Amino acid sequence: MYANAKTSEKLALLDNIAPISQSAGTVTSGWVSAANFERFLAVLQTGVLGASATVDAKLQQATDSSGTGAKDITGKAITQIVKATGDGKQVEINLRAEELDTNNSFSYFRLSVTVGTAASLIAAVIYGDIAKNQVASALNNATVVQIV
Repeated sequence: MYANAKTSEKLALLDNIAPISQSAGTVTSGWVSAANFERFLAVLQTGVLGASATVDAKLQQATDSSGTGAKDITGKAITQIVKATGDGKQVEINLRAEELDTNNSFSYFRLSVTVGTAASLIAAVIYGDIAKNQVASALNNATVVQIV
């Protein structure tokens, strides 16, 4: 289809949870607008998990960038990752813009990651795919400092 297009022109890194040793508790990305893309991909990565640690992740939706009316998106939660099998793993959560509750004006989403029991190394990114009106990379988050 677009043989000369670079992958970085078709995908935008919209937000992230920077690599962190997350103590037991919840960390979230920022609220991402679904207005400029048709498809999204949230990627969660685990490093070494703490003793008996668990990791849960889900996508939530809201009506604005402040998180008004926040609620979970049905079917967008992972199966819990556990220490016994969870070191150095990745999980992907796909989302289509039409899966948001647009009838009730939900047009923003975020990734929520909850670490249970013990501090664990995690990181996550959210990509936008199929940009509606421009080259996707023009909408990259400010944390993207180089495209080579």
